[in-house]
Amino acid sequence: MGSPNFLQVVAKNFDVLALPLVTLVYPLYASIKAIETRSSNDDQQWLTYWVLYSMLTLFELTFAKVLELFPIWPYAKLIVTCWLVLPHFNGAAYVYRRFIRPFYMNPQSASTIWYVPRKKNIFSKQDDILTAAEKYIQEHGTEEFARLVTKAEREERYKRSNNYMIFDDDYIY
Repeated sequence: MGSPNFLQVVAKNFDVLALPLVTLVYPLYASIKAIETRSSNDDQQWLTYWVLYSMLTLFELTFAKVLELFPIWPYAKLIVTCWLVLPHFNGAAYVYRRFIRPFYMNPQSASTIWYVPRKKNIFSKQDDILTAAEKYIQEHGTEEFARLVTKAEREERYKRSNNYMIFDDDYIY
């Protein structure tokens, strides 16, 4: 058969050609445009996109060998990136609001996910929060424990009352 024409080459390598345009060129242009406007909505949209793009790139670098086994991965990445980038879908805002922001704004939930109880040996009692509280009460007394809890509650109220959070919950992109 003869040499492939230009359209066949473009169709065969569509992901290689379109991916840099969708993931880098357009977002860079839109980010520069957003910097030059006074609106913070577009700034936040593009900062959110770059955070998600960085996470996607880290994921891709980490699991590169596994992703090579899936020939559909570049096309899936292109579709997901289009969803994140295009203002019509506002996918970056959706992912950030639904998944990243709740995890980031509630560090207690993040620490409980990674909490692994420590054991002195296989047969000892589990070192969980209740055990630690009981031990603290035995060593320092109930009044000191109550003072500690009150102090922690006061600090939490202070953080919430003084606009400690970076984003407002009712902020819509």
